[in-house]
Amino acid sequence: MRHISEYDFTDTQTAQKGAAVLTNGQVLFTVSGGPILVTKIIGYCVTNNNDTASTFQVTATPTVGTATTITGASATLANAVAGTLVLCTLATAATAPAVVAAGVAVGGQTTRAVVPAGTINATVGVGSTTGTWEWFIQYEPLAPNVTVS
Repeated sequence: MRHISEYDFTDTQTAQKGAAVLTNGQVLFTVSGGPILVTKIIGYCVTNNNDTASTFQVTATPTVGTATTITGASATLANAVAGTLVLCTLATAATAPAVVAAGVAVGGQTTRAVVPAGTINATVGVGSTTGTWEWFIQYEPLAPNVTVS
């Protein structure tokens, strides 16, 4: 058996959720086996949205404990075209994700969030999107055998 000091908990890992219409309460990621340090959550628009003025924010729902909103609400995703990015800045629970219209996002997150085992969910205001979105997470496991799917 390995001693806990033998594990390298600073390995950055990633997970991806395949393209789907974005709905309120949708599980983006499931965290199992212990807590993670979230360094980035990014959405990528795969197919164009219609004109529904949907907004997006992230909520972490731990297996034990209370659901907590970890971002503010984004600007509208109405008429977002394929290639649009949503960059979740984890500075405060009130910091809105940046919406970058089909292009390259310059800059990045400088803060992080500790999320225990449970789910990371979408909170969608106004109504579901009609376009599809892929979601990406970059994280560091804080315990051995932690997985994100």
